[in-house]
Amino acid sequence: MVRADGILGHVIQTDVAADPPLADKEIVTWDELDRLVGVLAERLAGQPFDVLLAITRGGMVPAGMLAYRLKLRDILVAAVEYYDDAGQPGPHPTFFQFPADPLLRGKRVLIVDEVWDSGTTIAAVSERVRQAGGEPTTAVLHYKPARSVVDGEPDVHAVETDRWVVYPFKAGG
Repeated sequence: MVRADGILGHVIQTDVAADPPLADKEIVTWDELDRLVGVLAERLAGQPFDVLLAITRGGMVPAGMLAYRLKLRDILVAAVEYYDDAGQPGPHPTFFQFPADPLLRGKRVLIVDEVWDSGTTIAAVSERVRQAGGEPTTAVLHYKPARSVVDGEPDVHAVETDRWVVYPFKAGG
């Protein structure tokens, strides 16, 4: 399948127990991942950032790839869990690790995650950055506006979808 934005995607039907019955899945290959990160890089080009904040676990690989394209070396990690390994949301995001306030205060912070599904995780991370005195900008590969439960939307996203997205770095997980 070729989407309107020219990015290739593969859609399969499945009825795996953790997924909604017969849900459409979009399988992202490594090459497609590279193209999606390239879209983010183009849309973020020229914006100055002091630090990149990757959300674990899904945001780690795209954040690293994006950091190379944007020539960012100061990379921080926010270890956050909202969805469990079966894809079920918890009552609220749980922060296992978050950068100390002085690392964010007065900084332009690029927050990267792989997908904005409900938006709950990245909204919570953005709020923590604001509370620390930073200026957050959010970037995700896939934005699911129909599933979002928070106000707003990502500052930058590569594509919109309503499908369950499977990334190559999650294979075998």
